[in-house]
Amino acid sequence: MRHRFTRNAVVVVVVAGLMLVGCGSNATSAPTAQPAQSARTHDERMRTVDGRTRTYRVHVPPRIDSSALVPVVLALHGGVGSGAQFERNSGFDALADRNRFVVVYPDGIPIGGASVFARGRVWNGGKCCGPAATGDVDDVTFLTRVIDSVRGRFHGDPRRVFVTGHSNGAIMAYRLACERADRIAAIGVQAGTLEIPTCSPSRPVSVLHIHGTADRNIPIGGGRGIGMSGTDFFPPQQAVEILAGADRCPARPTVRVDAENSDVSTRTWSPCGQGTAVEFVTVTGAPHAWMGHPSSTVASPAGSRHEGYDSSAAIWTFFAAHGR
Repeated sequence: MRHRFTRNAVVVVVVAGLMLVGCGSNATSAPTAQPAQSARTHDERMRTVDGRTRTYRVHVPPRIDSSALVPVVLALHGGVGSGAQFERNSGFDALADRNRFVVVYPDGIPIGGASVFARGRVWNGGKCCGPAATGDVDDVTFLTRVIDSVRGRFHGDPRRVFVTGHSNGAIMAYRLACERADRIAAIGVQAGTLEIPTCSPSRPVSVLHIHGTADRNIPIGGGRGIGMSGTDFFPPQQAVEILAGADRCPARPTVRVDAENSDVSTRTWSPCGQGTAVEFVTVTGAPHAWMGHPSSTVASPAGSRHEGYDSSAAIWTFFAAHGR
């Protein structure tokens, strides 16, 4: 199903991002939750088995019914970003408040060093990115424990746990789809790809992948981009096709061009196993920056945002339709 999403559509979601880069590990306990009477965002810490203190932000919407299960969205920042940056640039909190779900903004590990990006954070999505990948940081375990903690504290619906991400965060979301399909129902990403050698999800996972044809950080045809990671990326559509195969989708997608916005083209693999769907949306002329929302204040060659498509609105609409 196709939609035209503009900046005024729905509200704002998700992971804003930057260039491309990593995180990870094992976790422990979290503080006891207070009853959710009004919207609030608070910071949490987790001690992991590798000795790291990992951090994440949790936004709880107002007036959620404590007796009802609520969706949980894990929002993964791009390389050299952070959870707080994601929150500021995406507007995901407002969307969560309107639709009554909990949104979580984890932090990757710091890049370190002496560059202007030293305090920026990265995820271990496999081959990318930065010290998270070269140090083989166990982000899969860290993020799994975050999901479990938040679900337990805020009545998270196990059938409606979703992961969204931009750039390096999108790469990490793909890895979670491959390795922790038991925990998540769908991923919705922009400007990512698959950077692990094999992908065998334990069950089908719905996928929405959005990519600009003018993305120079993770080129739509794959290869080395202009970002600081230096990664020779696999073609993004290849990642989508791998998940479509794992989900037992038809071999060939249907292709449709948006009647109201000819820049937007969607390839849809459906129906797939267990009611899942896989979509690959391309937006002509769109660069790497998160579409439809303000760019980060952190310097990056991601390009100016594309106003003709709202990735946040598109991803939340997809999630709302693709619980288990």
